[in-house]
Amino acid sequence: MPDAIALTMLAPLALVPVILIALIRPGKRPGSLPRWSEGAAFAGFALAVAGLVQTALTSSAGLALLDGPISFALRSDLVSASMASLVSFIAWIVMRYSRTYLDGEAREGAFHGLMLTTLAAVLVFVQAATLPTMIIAAVAVGLTLKRLLLFYADRPEAQRAATKFAAVWHTGDMMLVIAAGLLFAQFGTLDLAILPAAAAASGLGLAGTLGIAAIVAAAALKTAAFPLHGWLTEVMEAPTPVSALLHAGIINSGGVLLISAAGLVQQSTGAMAALVMIGGFTALFGAAVMLTQSAIKTALAWSTVSQMGFMLLQCGLGLWTLALLHIVAHSLYKAHAFLSSGNAVAEVANIRRPGAVAVPSVAAVLKSFALALAIFAGIAATFTAAFGPKSPQALALGAILIFGVAYLVAQGLADRAPAQLTKRTVAAALAAAIGYFSFQTLAQAIWGPILPAAPMPTELEWALLVVAVASFGLVAFAQALFPLWAHHPATAGLRVHLANGLYLNALLDRAIGGFRTTAGKTAAR
Repeated sequence: MPDAIALTMLAPLALVPVILIALIRPGKRPGSLPRWSEGAAFAGFALAVAGLVQTALTSSAGLALLDGPISFALRSDLVSASMASLVSFIAWIVMRYSRTYLDGEAREGAFHGLMLTTLAAVLVFVQAATLPTMIIAAVAVGLTLKRLLLFYADRPEAQRAATKFAAVWHTGDMMLVIAAGLLFAQFGTLDLAILPAAAAASGLGLAGTLGIAAIVAAAALKTAAFPLHGWLTEVMEAPTPVSALLHAGIINSGGVLLISAAGLVQQSTGAMAALVMIGGFTALFGAAVMLTQSAIKTALAWSTVSQMGFMLLQCGLGLWTLALLHIVAHSLYKAHAFLSSGNAVAEVANIRRPGAVAVPSVAAVLKSFALALAIFAGIAATFTAAFGPKSPQALALGAILIFGVAYLVAQGLADRAPAQLTKRTVAAALAAAIGYFSFQTLAQAIWGPILPAAPMPTELEWALLVVAVASFGLVAFAQALFPLWAHHPATAGLRVHLANGLYLNALLDRAIGGFRTTAGKTAAR
C-alpha cells in the first residue's frame, strides 16, 4: 500500500479560499474576512501539526507537482514538517493579532490576503524538495512581502525599505537560479535529496563548487548578512504583524535553504569556511549595534541580524541540528517580542532603571570567565559520559554561548556585589551549560538521523574555530569591562558610530538613490 501524502503539504491549500475572498473584498472592514483569515491560518497550523505527527509515526510520500529532470515537488520529513508547523503556528498568532491591529484600515482586506499569500509561499518553500520549487516560492515571498512593506505607500521610509528589500531579496533569487543552472549542468538533477549522493559519487567539479557558492550567497542575502543587512533594520514602517512574520519566519529562509541542502553544502570546505566567517562577523556586528539602539523595534531588528549571523555560523560549523533548533527558538521569541513591543514601551516608561548593581574589576572579570568555562567543562564531561562524545564544533559553540553568561557572572563576582547576586549569576551559568547540552541532545535525537553529522575539522576549520572562539571571547570580555571605560571620551564617539551601523547602510542608500529621493522630497516641501 503506497504511503499517504503528508497532511503538512495541504496546509498552503487551506489558505487559498480566503485569499480569493480577499481579492473580492480588499477594502475597509471587509465583513467576516479577518475572522476567516485567522480561521484559515489555524486550519493550516492544524494540518501542519497533524502532518508532523503523521511523519513522526509513519513514512509519508512526497508530492510531485511536475515530474521530470526539472521537477516541482514537496518533500515529507521531520525537518520540513517541523518548519511548516513552526511557520504556521507563528502565522496563526500573527493573523489573530491582525484582526484588531488592522481594524478600520483602508486596505484591511487586501492586507489579510497578502499575509495569507505570503504564508502559503513560505509553507511551500520550507517543504520544497527541489531547487525550482524553492525558487518559485522565494520569488512569490519577495513579491508579496514588498507589497506588505508598502502598505503605507505614501511614506518615503516605507518606499526606501521596500526598494532595498526587493533589491537584496531578488538578488538572492538570482543566486538560486544560477545555482540551479550550475548544479543541473554538473549533476543532471535538482532534487535536494539526490544532489549530495551525486556530488559524492562524481566529485563537485568547478560547476558544482560554484553552484554551492551561489547557494551560500543566496542564503546570506536572505538572512540579511553583513554587509547587505540594512534593509532588515528599516522595515518598521510596515504594520507590526508584517515585522513579526518577517523577523520570525521569512528571515529564516536562508537557514532553511542551507539545512535543506546540508548534505551538498558540507562537501565544499570553502563554502563552510565562508559561512563561518560571514556568520560570525555578522553576529558580532549586529550584537554591537543592537546595544546602542534606543527604539525597541529597531533593537529587535538588529538582534535578528545578529541571530541570523549566529545561525549561519552554526551551519558553517556543520551543526545543522543546532542551527534548526536556533531557528525554532529565535522565531518563537522574536514573534512574541514584536507583538508585545507596544506593551514593553509602556512598561519601560514606568520603570526606573538603576543601572549595573556593581562594577566588576579586571580580576573579577577574569575569575568570571574562568568559572563559567569550568562549569561548562564539567557539564560537557557529564553529558559526554552519558550520551557519547561531542564534536569539536559543538564544544566550541558551547564555549561561545557561555561567554555571554560570563558577563553576568562578572557582575556577581564584583567586590560590591551582594551574595544573592553572586549565587544567581553562577546559577545562570550552570543553567546555560545544562540547557545547551540538553537541547543539543534533544535536537540530535529528533533531526540527527536526517541531517549530516558535523565533519571532523580540517586545518582550516580548526583555525576558524580558534578565531571564532577568541573573537567572541574578546568581545564578551570587553563588554564585561565596559563600565570601567564607559565615560572615556572615545566611547561616546564609538557609540555614535555603532548606533549608525558604521554607516554601511548608506552605501545601499546611494545605490538605490535613497539620498537623492529624500533630498528631492524635502526640497519640494
